[in-house]
Amino acid sequence: MCSATIAFPARGYRALFGWVQLVRSTDNASGGSAFEIDPFELFNDSPAPYCFYGINPTLFDAPSRSDRHRLAWIAHSFLGVTPRDAGQKLVVPVLGFSWGFNIGDDANISLVPIQPLVKNDWDSHGGYLQQRYPGWTFSDGGLML
Repeated sequence: MCSATIAFPARGYRALFGWVQLVRSTDNASGGSAFEIDPFELFNDSPAPYCFYGINPTLFDAPSRSDRHRLAWIAHSFLGVTPRDAGQKLVVPVLGFSWGFNIGDDANISLVPIQPLVKNDWDSHGGYLQQRYPGWTFSDGGLML
């Protein structure tokens, strides 16, 4: 499982952030060749790219499979902000990290080390995100640390 929390000194509307998570898994629609959006299942038909959104939101995910077959699963999780004064539905990435797990032939689970993501990682998802959410604009990764 992954639980990522943030602490931001501003309050109220100034502390509104969202998490965008994409997953590449050998059991997804592309067979592990591409990242796909990973929405919170209750809102998988939402027209917004965020899986969690709010004041200092927590990203939580606990991927599981009923059977332990060979599997490679990696997530790209990005904290983003939608500026209220932008006049459009815009996601500006602030930071990102990757995490995941593998299930081996012996059914044992091994964790993939957490790694920071950079501007190019965000930018590599831009075309897909724009196609999946045509009502939104996705800023380049210029604000990412």
